[in-house]
Amino acid sequence: MERVPILKIGDILLVSIQVDMSDQTAIQLQEDLAERIVATGCHGVIIDITALDIVDSFVGRMLSTIASISKVLDAETVVVGMRPAVAITLVELGLSLNGIRTALNVERGMELVAASRADDWDEAADDEGTETTATA
Repeated sequence: MERVPILKIGDILLVSIQVDMSDQTAIQLQEDLAERIVATGCHGVIIDITALDIVDSFVGRMLSTIASISKVLDAETVVVGMRPAVAITLVELGLSLNGIRTALNVERGMELVAASRADDWDEAADDEGTETTATA
């Protein structure tokens, strides 16, 4: 069975899917990624699907499941490199990929993750300020 490599770049895990995803490979990727998020404490996951020519409903659901698992583990998922044919297929299959942001390339995906984390920090600082004001 092939394993999909997971690379750590700063606070982000990069998953570059270069093979056709069998069901077993997809399930193994979900498990491996969840373990890496916990082990590294990363707050972003970028899944590069540039090499995927086609997707089926299983791969679409797998992407959604990975995003849900990542969110529970405090990491945002961004899918990058989606080809037009893949986007059309996902829409035709009725897979909206809830919880997944998309970007055209890895660089833009990293910017989205960084911006999202900055927004989270701003919200946390605002919440702390509100609590401090309320208790003062």
